[in-house]
Amino acid sequence: MKGNKAAKLSLFAITWPIFIEIMLHMLMGNADTLMLSQYSDHSVAAVGLTNQLLSIVIVMFGFVATGASVVIAQAIGAKLERTAAEVAVVAILGNLLFGLLLSAALLIWGDVFLKWMNTPPELMAEASSYLMIVGGFSFIQSVIMTIGAAIRSYGFTKDAMYVTIGMNILNVFGNYLFIFGAFGFPVLGVEGVAISTSVSRFLGLVVILYILFKRSSIPLPFASSFKLFPLHIKSVLKNGLPSAGEHLSYSGSQMLITFFITLLGTTALTTKVYTFNIMMFIFLFAVAIGQGTQILIGHLIGAKSYDSAYKMCLKSQTYAMIISFLMAGIASLFAKPLLSIFTDNPEIIKEGTILLYLTLLLEPGRSFNLVIISSLRAAGDVKFPVIMGVISMWGVSVPLAYLLGITFDLGLIGIWLAFTADEWLRGLFMLSRWRNRKWQKQLVVEQEATA
Repeated sequence: MKGNKAAKLSLFAITWPIFIEIMLHMLMGNADTLMLSQYSDHSVAAVGLTNQLLSIVIVMFGFVATGASVVIAQAIGAKLERTAAEVAVVAILGNLLFGLLLSAALLIWGDVFLKWMNTPPELMAEASSYLMIVGGFSFIQSVIMTIGAAIRSYGFTKDAMYVTIGMNILNVFGNYLFIFGAFGFPVLGVEGVAISTSVSRFLGLVVILYILFKRSSIPLPFASSFKLFPLHIKSVLKNGLPSAGEHLSYSGSQMLITFFITLLGTTALTTKVYTFNIMMFIFLFAVAIGQGTQILIGHLIGAKSYDSAYKMCLKSQTYAMIISFLMAGIASLFAKPLLSIFTDNPEIIKEGTILLYLTLLLEPGRSFNLVIISSLRAAGDVKFPVIMGVISMWGVSVPLAYLLGITFDLGLIGIWLAFTADEWLRGLFMLSRWRNRKWQKQLVVEQEATA
């Protein structure tokens, strides 16, 4: 890539394009939800349930992209540009092959997976249609994620943002055509949203591939990618697999808790979808700060500037926690108007409002995990977060969600309290891990430097 740009950027300069990009990704999902809400609440529930399954697939794609971003960032910090380029092409090849495998699995066994999730019969047809189309082409997203991670690791965060803007515009326009039948297009509902999502992703892939080649300062060794595969895949997987394990544990626990919510009925499931769509805009600030901090700390760790890395994480965490609390407060104040954007069902609005009040407790705790886990990952300390994640998510969040939500009949309120307990427990353990500085022993590019 042209220049070691990230090393010259402040946290704000590298984070704001990531913030815009994540916000636009969320808007893409919200656009689907909002536009479908004009079509049918059942369609919203079907897409929301299916996206719970697809989120696990995205997490599985993320282990290669995340592992590559850590190795690339540390290699850049250590001034090993050729190593960084080789890791990028190996990661792209690896995630493409993995993406094709998972896409095939969703096409063949998609309905089986939906039945495992206890999908209500009235939602099954639409959920299956959405999964077949979006899931079948999910390999496109695997490549986009990997290229985006590589570009961001070099500091070109604006490029990924621009691609996401284009994808969003295309997705919303496609939704308009297929949901409302504009310009004589057929009204396809959920199927149309799925087509729009897949087409916009494909065009996004074409553009981000062009950007990758344009930004490269040395020829990317795609012709040698199979030869380089065994040389670099180990370092990518060493960092990516545990990181994905933490995300996969979270998605798996969320999937099981979503099963609990289906026991409460379709209205509860729809309330969860609408409320979570609003909550995503609360924690996206912490997500963006976490990702920007990860890139910069990766460079600092590669350059062995450990004290600067230590201070940066704690400063970023302070920002994330304050902003998360303020955004939760704003969402709480405007809870009813925000929920009314999606639905006029008074039962959904009433319970969703209470859930948004609870975010005042939930989101500050979540900020610890979003920022400090990203920092630990950048330092190569990837095992501790996944161990704590499994213990807390499956030992606290899942059983407490069932106990409070189902056994004690508190419904979604009990489930939100379980989420809060999990986030704060894990977050405080992550803070303790960062403060004891054991992550300083985890440099991941030393073997590349001596190769």
